[in-house]
Amino acid sequence: MKRLKNKLLAMENNTSTYTEMYDGSMIIFPPHGEDYLDNSACYYYGDDLGFTFSVSNKLAQDKPTVEISVPAELLGISEYSVAAADHCLRAFKLYIDVLNEALYNKSRPDNENGRYYLCEPGGEVLMRNTAYFALCPQKDYWYRSGSAVVLFDDGKERPPRMCLCFRIQVQLPKKKLRKTIQMLCRDLPDAVERFIAGFDTVRLNEALELAKKQAEIRAWLKNSEYCAFIANGSILPRSKGTQLPMENAVPFRSPKADEITVCGVCGMGIKRGVTVITGGGYSGKSTLLDAISAGIYDHAAGDGRELCITDESAVTIAAEDGRSVKHANISPFIKWLPGGDTADFSTDHASGSTSQAANIMEAVDIGAKLLLIDEDRSATNFMIRDAMMKELIEKEPITPFTDRVNELWQRCGVSSILVIGGSGEYLSVADRIYMMDDFLVHDVTERARGICATHGVRTELPKEANWAQERRFFAEGFTSYPERSGSEKLEVYDLGFIFIGDEKIDIRGLNDVITSRQLFALGFMLRYLEISNRQSEIALARAVDELYDKIEREGLDIVFSAYFTTCERFLDLPRKTELLAVINRMRKVNFAK
Repeated sequence: MKRLKNKLLAMENNTSTYTEMYDGSMIIFPPHGEDYLDNSACYYYGDDLGFTFSVSNKLAQDKPTVEISVPAELLGISEYSVAAADHCLRAFKLYIDVLNEALYNKSRPDNENGRYYLCEPGGEVLMRNTAYFALCPQKDYWYRSGSAVVLFDDGKERPPRMCLCFRIQVQLPKKKLRKTIQMLCRDLPDAVERFIAGFDTVRLNEALELAKKQAEIRAWLKNSEYCAFIANGSILPRSKGTQLPMENAVPFRSPKADEITVCGVCGMGIKRGVTVITGGGYSGKSTLLDAISAGIYDHAAGDGRELCITDESAVTIAAEDGRSVKHANISPFIKWLPGGDTADFSTDHASGSTSQAANIMEAVDIGAKLLLIDEDRSATNFMIRDAMMKELIEKEPITPFTDRVNELWQRCGVSSILVIGGSGEYLSVADRIYMMDDFLVHDVTERARGICATHGVRTELPKEANWAQERRFFAEGFTSYPERSGSEKLEVYDLGFIFIGDEKIDIRGLNDVITSRQLFALGFMLRYLEISNRQSEIALARAVDELYDKIEREGLDIVFSAYFTTCERFLDLPRKTELLAVINRMRKVNFAK
């Protein structure tokens, strides 16, 4: 960091660009031959710790992005997994918090105090561009003076080595160059050294054992008759306004009839098919469904839902008034519409029922094997239509979900878990019925069947449906460039909107996007797909697969661009399901039969 300190000391005290720091120019003296100029914004602290500075965006040159590389061997890490990186991020955060406490002054803004910004993860464990493992070059010179370095002449090879990398941002204090030097050249490296010295490999191994157990349960689910598993003792309720486990909450306990042991863990297994969760108001039925939904992702120790594991293809379905639908087959649920073909349905403003139909059909098309539905977020006329209403209204275009839910399972292999509190229609079509009472779950399947027998059971069902989506996707309109503009546009708002090119995409209905960083990643990934496409017709599923393969090899940060000044720097990886769902909601793109 002596080279960095030298550059900072040469700057004006009121600088706001820090050009020399980002440029990283240095005079290199090789063992043999003439010296030459090179540029590297990677500055070393000692021989092992690398700090690479880059511009976050052109409007925030006083808020650099810093990639910190720590050789994995210094931490005793030999498993370079997402779970290991996640654990290290949570451990490193404690040291950054200490630095920020020393800087904080409530009477002054961050650009006067200075501040370190690090991703603050919730309970979920995700691939991130803020903590990851990568091969990094080793230091191959010793510092001479000023901006001069001398290459080693010891004959040793120094190949890249595996490092734990953190990506942070640092708000540099305005007109306080001495404080900037202290923050970057002393305090931050000291925090990294303290992190290394205090690193607890026992805690790391506990996190890795938990990740291994989660992977084992997921692998078991894929080849079993179950679509979800909830471990006994899990804490499902969340504290008000947060995603933290509620204090003094009732631990989950499986009904005895549904209790299974998976990979040494005892809990409730939910079988594939049609499952209804019911109960009175505030009984915990939506809390149970939310925990099942959360189970598509792994969770860290302390979340309470660490061993709530759900089929990874599961999709949360809701009505989404006003969404765009392009050439979708919604005929299994909507028989006819005035002046329209429901086997080839398009609209810029879908109703509650047509949007929910489209959401289900698109989820099935992209491979979902489990639908999660809460009646409170659904269109009532889509979910149910009782016998009396059927008798009264003979000309009804909507085939309610009750009439198709079993067909979805039997013909398409798509299970459903539904929270139902107000319609007995679902009792007669469900394979299993659970009742929540004061956050305790009870199997009431036999009791519900007795009630259905007393009241009579519907037998008339519609003809089997065509569930296929036969759409082609064309590049026309799939661009980050607004019409008649030579500059790209990408703006992402954590309220749930992506503006790209001429598109305004409302994705508030994507309930399985769980962090704002996933939202920003979706914007960048969408833009990456658009600028990298060279075909007039796009094999969309293949293009998405190729992007995820590239991210797996090279890291999530490959999609980031500093050109877009309103977008956040920290990204979490969403599922392919959500990326495809974003594209399905675009209004300017060209889907066609």
